[in-house]
Amino acid sequence: MTTESPSGWITAADVARKAGVSRSAVSRTFTEGASVSPETREKVQRAAEALGYQVNMLARSMIQRQSNLVGVVVKGFDDPFLQSLLGPITHHLALRSLAPLLMDASEPAQLAKSLRHLLQYRIAGVILTSGTPPIQLAKEYLRLRVPVAMINRAPDLVGVDVVNSDHFEGGAMAARALLAKGARKLVFLSSATTTYSASVRGEGFVQTLAAAVQHGGVVLRRVEAAAATYAGGFDAAPALLADAQTRPDGVFCVNDVLACGLVDGARRHFGLHVPGDFQVVGFDDIPMAGLSAYALSTLRQDVNALAEAAVTCLAERMQEPDMPSRVLQLPVALVERSTLRP
Repeated sequence: MTTESPSGWITAADVARKAGVSRSAVSRTFTEGASVSPETREKVQRAAEALGYQVNMLARSMIQRQSNLVGVVVKGFDDPFLQSLLGPITHHLALRSLAPLLMDASEPAQLAKSLRHLLQYRIAGVILTSGTPPIQLAKEYLRLRVPVAMINRAPDLVGVDVVNSDHFEGGAMAARALLAKGARKLVFLSSATTTYSASVRGEGFVQTLAAAVQHGGVVLRRVEAAAATYAGGFDAAPALLADAQTRPDGVFCVNDVLACGLVDGARRHFGLHVPGDFQVVGFDDIPMAGLSAYALSTLRQDVNALAEAAVTCLAERMQEPDMPSRVLQLPVALVERSTLRP
């Protein structure tokens, strides 16, 4: 007589029959913190291993009215920094027996449908990543009492924990590095569709240079590319570099992909080389920045520390939903490569 259920899936009842215990004993064995004798636990685990049984987490979530799923909201999947962040987020969720459920917030028309999609899984919480997923999403989750943590976002919502890199100090470090390497005609290159992180980086850069600009030793311009992407940087090169009189000798790009596009645009359009003709600093330290074709000097964000802090904050808020909001700020580090002069 087979112990397998008619559906083909091994159930807790199958395990109970094989182990000679009650169905509730199987449930307690696979519930963290539940009381079960060592002898019963051994019987159940032996039977489960023999049958190939796995806990049905979806069924458990229906009973408990909450799953082990955490919504991870991103604005598209083509941003290299966000791509580097998703792995550490998944890792730190797994360490807490949680699993990510990804949501793409790049299509405004789909937001309501995506919101319902996450809620149908009775998600345990939500992590909103950097970029521009609309803040209305966070507000809606809060209204529904779903715990929320955010990464690289403005800390302006009550009941939400925010984990940011120190973007202001990163911009300041870029300014100091370029000044120390002799740059005096400086540009901050960003884009028209800015994010919280980009704005704060620009503030750090501009404010650090304010005294030097005021005293007349430094010229500073803010230039907007069409987008903070590789193509945006490549296409910005002609307007930024064509005039030898106004051509900058130091550029701080709001992120690495923009910087790499600018470097390639300078080579392609004008035969200019970095750092001989002008110096460049990016932000993020994505894998592309370390390639020999760029060897980009940049400000490194610690993606593992960002992910760990965000997951920890979310897990703690899941246990204590009404605790005060928290804002954590993590340091960035200047990585000097070949786009800064020795």
